[in-house]
Amino acid sequence: MARRPAVAGMFYEADEKSLRESIERCFLGMLGPGRLPASTRKDERKIIGLVCPHAGYIYSGAAAAHSYLALAEEGLPEIAVILGPNHHGLGEPVAVATDSTWITPLGNARVDTETADAILEHSHYAREDNLAHVREHSLEVQVPLLQYLGGDSIRIVPIALAHMGPTSTRAVVSDLGSSIAKALANKNAVVIASTDLTHYESKAAAQTKDALVLERIVNLDPEGLLRVVEQNSISMCGVVGTAVTIEACKNLGASSARKLAYYTSGDVTGDTKQVVGYAAVAVTP
Repeated sequence: MARRPAVAGMFYEADEKSLRESIERCFLGMLGPGRLPASTRKDERKIIGLVCPHAGYIYSGAAAAHSYLALAEEGLPEIAVILGPNHHGLGEPVAVATDSTWITPLGNARVDTETADAILEHSHYAREDNLAHVREHSLEVQVPLLQYLGGDSIRIVPIALAHMGPTSTRAVVSDLGSSIAKALANKNAVVIASTDLTHYESKAAAQTKDALVLERIVNLDPEGLLRVVEQNSISMCGVVGTAVTIEACKNLGASSARKLAYYTSGDVTGDTKQVVGYAAVAVTP
């Protein structure tokens, strides 16, 4: 089966030409990295994981472009495991997509069913489930960006994560992070956490809270990330997937991370009273 796009024409353009132009504006615009990626393939790519936002490209695309530029210039992966929040509550709490392809205006992205099956085999919590992905945008918006870099050469493994209580969250982070690392052992792969940061607070408040989040991410501290989000009531929608990504990357040999970009929607719209925070982070050995 093929998954058809749920948010084409809303979060990003619905036709190929307009979408490519939109993505290029993300790279070249004022908040983007300022240049288009020169995709390469190297024997020893350093980036193991990325953090990318998932709002409409007009808002968060420039932040995502920083992550994808870094990935492209270090060498493209063959597999991208993408973890994002399940905003709609459909399907399983830890839902691994196994549809054969995901369709976007840029073509068909193939799901790496071998890696998906390996994650399902190793994990106590992950379940094969396509229902959770039918309406979900957090994973979908990453796919055209990967296609822009590598066409159909990058296979994907989308995983949607429901909101859970603290005990369940910690169990899933440990289990799924380990399972992803086992499934990706000796593979040319990257793990991508799809998340926005603070939602609908003032720019000043968002910057303060998001600084706490980013400190824990760049220190590769999944438990600290969960704790700081809980203790400060930070409305980071993809905290579970980000913690899983950090755990998986550490199991794959990560020892450092660097912030590539941070801004808020207020820097795009001029409205600083209610903003959403966007960040890009690269995780490396």
